[in-house]
Amino acid sequence: MQFPILSLILWLPILGILLIFFINRKNEQAIKILSLLTILIDFALSLYLLFNFDYSAPAFQFVEKRPWLPFINSNYFLGVDGISILFVPLATLTTLLCILISWHSIKEKVKEFYLALLFTNIAMVGVFIALDLLLFYVFWEAILIPMYLIIGIWGGPRRIYSTIKFFLYTFFGSVFLLIAILYIYNSYGTFDYQYLLGRSYSFEVEKLLFLAFLIAFAIKVPMWPVHTWLPDAHTEAPTAGSVILAGILIKMGGYGMVRFLLPMFPNASEYFAKMILILSVIAIIYAGLACLWQVDLKRLIAYSSVSHMGFVTLGIFSFNPIGIKGAILQMVNHGIVTGALFMCVGVIYDRTHSRAINYYGGLATAFPLYSALFMIFTLASIGLPGTNGFVGEFLILLGTFLSNKVVVLFAATGVIIGAAYMLYLYKRVFFEKPKDYLFGLEPMKATELAALIPMVFLVFLIGLYPKPFLDLMTTSVVQILTYLR
Repeated sequence: MQFPILSLILWLPILGILLIFFINRKNEQAIKILSLLTILIDFALSLYLLFNFDYSAPAFQFVEKRPWLPFINSNYFLGVDGISILFVPLATLTTLLCILISWHSIKEKVKEFYLALLFTNIAMVGVFIALDLLLFYVFWEAILIPMYLIIGIWGGPRRIYSTIKFFLYTFFGSVFLLIAILYIYNSYGTFDYQYLLGRSYSFEVEKLLFLAFLIAFAIKVPMWPVHTWLPDAHTEAPTAGSVILAGILIKMGGYGMVRFLLPMFPNASEYFAKMILILSVIAIIYAGLACLWQVDLKRLIAYSSVSHMGFVTLGIFSFNPIGIKGAILQMVNHGIVTGALFMCVGVIYDRTHSRAINYYGGLATAFPLYSALFMIFTLASIGLPGTNGFVGEFLILLGTFLSNKVVVLFAATGVIIGAAYMLYLYKRVFFEKPKDYLFGLEPMKATELAALIPMVFLVFLIGLYPKPFLDLMTTSVVQILTYLR
């Protein structure tokens, strides 16, 4: 019996939670160090998992399956394939960077904050490795608890409104997901994902099940028009909360579409594909244009997430390997780039306590190192060749072109709009006339640099050499597409 590495990655933060629980809340440094060490080990284990993954095998790997709720035929069933393998290290890396970026910025209820981060890590990893529908749903819902607290306790002035809106939107979608899962269980008597692949339903039932799953996933992505919770949540969340939302939480929706919608409901997927493509194009263009008139740094980046995730859903429903692989890679890329942009906003906000774009100007002179890092992530966001953003968007547009040339004509305008709003933002913040009160800002701290430098490395690694990342998912994507033919 193989070593249960997935369980170790999943539950290791529990050890950190228990140890932190017994540390005096006044000993904040010990709490931070213990949290950092816990997630650092977890990230190292997730890298071990990644480097030992056999990308040529179509089956799930590192599988663990034990009875969980045997009286309803539900199992503790874990495994990873080429679709989920990249999201496990992305989740642990995101939590690790959130700990670093929050090192100096979180000053109240420090103990509770780091406990919430560790709990969030468990839920995020669980979503990507659960192969039992009931277990998946438990992790899917569990992430609402720490995120509700992170936004509601450590957020901005309108945090209560934003966190309740976030909770109600996502919980509303989850109700439909639960109903659909219960119907499937009633039909086949199991929650086993592998067993349920290829099972048939009447076309009318399949369409209803597809829509129930889609509502939950579309809200998480978020797709237009159920996106309005995201700008509010991002704007009021602390930096770590925004990074988790951008880095992992909204990827759960895209992951769910690839993992469940395409293989479990292939006929309905093809039936509703045009609707999804239209909604994706609307999201790309509408959210991109909305970025142009934003006056708040975080709100602009939040709307850019809606636009970028429109490309992801576009690639998923292109129904060809190029587009789907581009969508999966772009989810990873978006987590890296947008997470880094939110960290950059957090860095400057901690010094000026303002997110208003017109408050800034001339930061290229006043804060040069920070300006260089922000520029790298700006160029990656607009998809400059050589950065990771280019690879994902190019594959999505190419894959969609092969299946629907008209849609690509509209979607491609999103690339132009994206370049416009990001370069316009950079011009206003960094190249306008320098403002006197921005000189003498505190230099970047070691923890801030430690959080941002790995993101710079990944931007160029994936941008210049994407082959290993694409190879990981090829076999699994082809396997998913066999259910659509």
